[in-house]
Amino acid sequence: MAPRGYNARIASNPYIVASFACIGGGLFGLDISSMSGVLSNDAYKSQFGNPGPDAQGAIVASMPAGSLVGALITTKVADIIGRKYSIILSGLIWILGAVLQCASVNRGMLVAGRVIAGLSIGIASAKQHLLLFAVGMVSLQQWSITWGILIQYFIQFGCSYIDGVASFRIPWGLQAIPAVVLSSGMLLFPESPRWLFDKGREEESLQVLADLHGGGDKTNELVVLEFTTERAEGAKSYLDLLKPGMPRRVFLGCSVQMWSQMSGMNVMMYYIIYVFQGAGISGKRGVLIASSVQYVLNVALTVPAILYIDRWGRRPMLLAGTFFMGFFSFITGGLQGGFGHWGEVDGSRIWVVEGHNSATKGIIACSYLFVCSFAVTMGPVSWTYPAELFPTKVRAKAVGLSTAWCWAWNFGLAYFVPPSLANIAWKTYMIFGCFNWTAFLHVFFMFPETVGRSLEEMDEVFAVGHTFSAWKIGKDVGKKSVADVLEKSKAFEQPKASEEKGDSLKQTESA
Repeated sequence: MAPRGYNARIASNPYIVASFACIGGGLFGLDISSMSGVLSNDAYKSQFGNPGPDAQGAIVASMPAGSLVGALITTKVADIIGRKYSIILSGLIWILGAVLQCASVNRGMLVAGRVIAGLSIGIASAKQHLLLFAVGMVSLQQWSITWGILIQYFIQFGCSYIDGVASFRIPWGLQAIPAVVLSSGMLLFPESPRWLFDKGREEESLQVLADLHGGGDKTNELVVLEFTTERAEGAKSYLDLLKPGMPRRVFLGCSVQMWSQMSGMNVMMYYIIYVFQGAGISGKRGVLIASSVQYVLNVALTVPAILYIDRWGRRPMLLAGTFFMGFFSFITGGLQGGFGHWGEVDGSRIWVVEGHNSATKGIIACSYLFVCSFAVTMGPVSWTYPAELFPTKVRAKAVGLSTAWCWAWNFGLAYFVPPSLANIAWKTYMIFGCFNWTAFLHVFFMFPETVGRSLEEMDEVFAVGHTFSAWKIGKDVGKKSVADVLEKSKAFEQPKASEEKGDSLKQTESA
């Protein structure tokens, strides 16, 4: 009989698990386009005092600021209440944030709602990331984000035809619905076996593993192997990430998240309306329609990455993505700089291209190609790569830290871009181009391939060295067969069994 509190049939279905885990990514996507869709909305501007570049940057950046805090505390929260209830809690927090945003009457209330919503995303992102890793579908994290962006953007687009504050309050209020589904749905899932084991509830941990992987059979070979793995003591402090062999992995995990933000992709997500206004597209409807195309491309081009990510490999995808994103950023900046000038659009002073139809089309095309380059490469890999670097012992804390690093850079760039576009205009794209090509060099020299390797096999990959010549690490390094893994687990169990037998004899003698 399975422990009460979950449905074993639902919890053992990897597709259902992945579907609920993806809702957390969808919340992040909802938040991105909840702002990008209102930047040109007159009712929004009037309600919140026509925020300038600095104020608008602060409003947008308030969400990743909350996410940074959430990502830093998520491990502690999960240690106390468990992974299951930390995800449920994140859904409830999101609902509160959505309600505050929907009801906001001034900037302070709006920022408070976005910070609270961000706290929810930060708590959920790392934990749902690990759930997707457990079922081998981490790349779906990025796809769920793109769907959240797309759905919310078209809701915003539809509501833009409504006069008054309802045009932005309705989309902001509807954001609460997925969180209701997430929190209620998680009640059907069991607690993490790792957490149960750490709390001394070993029998429950074994039963959960049996329900998930062995059809309820505790003697199933895979269940026994998983339970043996859970016996490895989990990291109790972030200081464990400083132990020998870990700093390099932490650096790489944080770096790939940093470069995904510094690529400039969030310029195209948060502030695409500003980009197209600067390209010379006139009319609010025209800008909204042109922006919607790139969100569709973002969803569509993520699909081949999900399907072929294990065939293409992590290094080639990162190298191709950073190269082409840098290339299209430089072309966009060059067209803006060569054909643009300072002008006024909708009462705001911006750098705009006017009277050069070919340049306008070129900027739009490069923006679309930039998004496609990210979607088919770095988008999915930035979530997949960190989870593959770390051994089980430290994975939860290490992934939490790399996710926090993602939100830290997201916060900085979300705040930086509006003032940057308002002051240095086209040079902003040149900066992102430099970031991308720097990332290309970093990946080429320092990022080892992780595809097809287990967490245990990665230990040998890092043991061979090649810190600054990652391309020299052969594909056969660290490869192990199932028999090798089983033999290692048996070797671990023998001293453990002897120790338990000795303890039992001592207790008998003392009795």
